[in-house]
Amino acid sequence: MTKPHINSAFDRDLETIRLGVLAMGGHVEEAILRAARALETRDEDLAAEVVRGDKVIDAAEEEINSQVVRLLALRQPQADDLRSAVAVMKMAGDLERLGDYAKNMAKRVPVLIASPVIEGAAGALRRQARLVGQMLKDMLDAFARIDAALARDVVTRDVEVDDMTNALFREFITHMMEDPRNITPCLHYIFIAKNIERMGDLVTHGAEHVIYVAEGAQAEPRVKGHSTATIAMPRD
Repeated sequence: MTKPHINSAFDRDLETIRLGVLAMGGHVEEAILRAARALETRDEDLAAEVVRGDKVIDAAEEEINSQVVRLLALRQPQADDLRSAVAVMKMAGDLERLGDYAKNMAKRVPVLIASPVIEGAAGALRRQARLVGQMLKDMLDAFARIDAALARDVVTRDVEVDDMTNALFREFITHMMEDPRNITPCLHYIFIAKNIERMGDLVTHGAEHVIYVAEGAQAEPRVKGHSTATIAMPRD
């Protein structure tokens, strides 16, 4: 005979896990902003700190997953409770991947320090990262309050990240065509811009989890910006 699900016990355990997710999200937000700052200021030491700090994020995901598995086994939640528990696990996975992208950005800093300077590139990428960082902050706030309206607002902002990526791609392609010495740094900047765009997608995915938990239905399909695959080469 299975033990009945006790709402108060489940809610208490889930709240502990949710607080862990929010703390993990704070580490991820800091990693994104610090990696972007290291890129703009060409600070190799700060970049190394971001790389080392990713271990904290990875450990947090492992702990959250273990707690969710234990919660499912002990409390045997049904319906809305099960949906909330699964969403928390998915959220932790998205945050871990966000941390990986921040680490990847930081790992490119030493190479870019040794490469020709592309005027304004790092600053533009930092602005793109700040936009994603604010989206992440608001998504975590929506998650803390189960606020579907705020989550939908986060989803709408992903288009701006996509548009910024497209603009940066065109700019970097132009720099590469103007001077072959710019190819190496611009390729790294293109990878970083694309990774930041993927960060925006992951944050949006997290916001959709919030909507699902709040309303019990999948979020409506989101509007996407133009794909970088459609970017044409600049003409003389």
